[in-house]
This record gives sequence, structure tokens and C-alpha cells, in this order.
Amino acid sequence: MRGVNAFVVWIPILLALVFLVGLMSGPQMLGGRNRGIERRLTEIDRRLQLVMDHLGVTEPEPEAVDVVAHLVAGNKIQAIKIYRERTGVGLKEAKDAVEDIARRHGITGR
Repeated sequence: MRGVNAFVVWIPILLALVFLVGLMSGPQMLGGRNRGIERRLTEIDRRLQLVMDHLGVTEPEPEAVDVVAHLVAGNKIQAIKIYRERTGVGLKEAKDAVEDIARRHGITGR
């Protein structure tokens, strides 16, 4: 009978161990799935860009409301910073784009 009691004591410990191993390996399994999805999205984006280039389609300028609002308030530097964060372009490109947005909206530099 002692063997059965010892076995009963180990059951919760083994179940807890299995649970913890499953809990720890779950994110790793999902990580592989996410990487696969990211690869597929990257390939779709690449193909879409090829089609757009072939057709001569350009993406519209990302004119966020807050970029225009900062320009109206005279905060050109903040507008450039936000534009860079959104688009990932360099400082010169962002400055030129924000100045172009300001011209199109009739916002004069302050």
C-alpha cells in the first residue's frame, strides 16, 4: 500500500511539471508560427510593390492629422519627428515631405 501512496504524492508534482513545460514551450511554438506569417506577409508586400511599380502606382503621402496640426501650431520639428516615426524615412526626406505637406495645405513657416 505504501507504493500507491507514494505514487499519489508524485501525481500532482508530475502534473505541475508537465504544465510548466507546456507553459514555457507555448510561446516558442507560437514564435515559429509568427515567423512564418511574417515571411508570408513580407513576400506579399514584395509582390504588391512589384505590381505597383509595373503599373506606375505610387503610394499616397501619409498625411497624418497630427503632422498637419503641429505644422499649424508652428511646431515644424515635432511634425518632422512624427513623420519620420511613421514612415521610417531619413531626416532630409522627412523635412522635404513635411515642407511639401505644409505648402499643399497653405501653411506658412513660422
